[in-house]
Amino acid sequence: MNTVNKKCIFLPDAGQGRGYKLIDYRPFWDTLKQSEETTYTLITRYKISGATIDKLRKNKPMNTTTLDGLCGIFKCGLQDIVRYVPDRGEPGQEKR
Repeated sequence: MNTVNKKCIFLPDAGQGRGYKLIDYRPFWDTLKQSEETTYTLITRYKISGATIDKLRKNKPMNTTTLDGLCGIFKCGLQDIVRYVPDRGEPGQEKR
């Protein structure tokens, strides 16, 4: 079961026993602010669903087709939409 809080979603680590991973959509919001687009134009002009905007707000999982579409709209790389934050307890990772 996924555990959700206001800032992130923790996804189980596919049975590797190393804890949880974090997918964070904060870069999307930064990219959106720097663009001429708004959530309104994403919904009306590009037909991005309100549910997708909600997933971005709540850091919920989404498919790679959606992420690809967002990269196409903003003409940017995936790192401008999403970032991966390793589990703090994972060996070889710095504590944050």
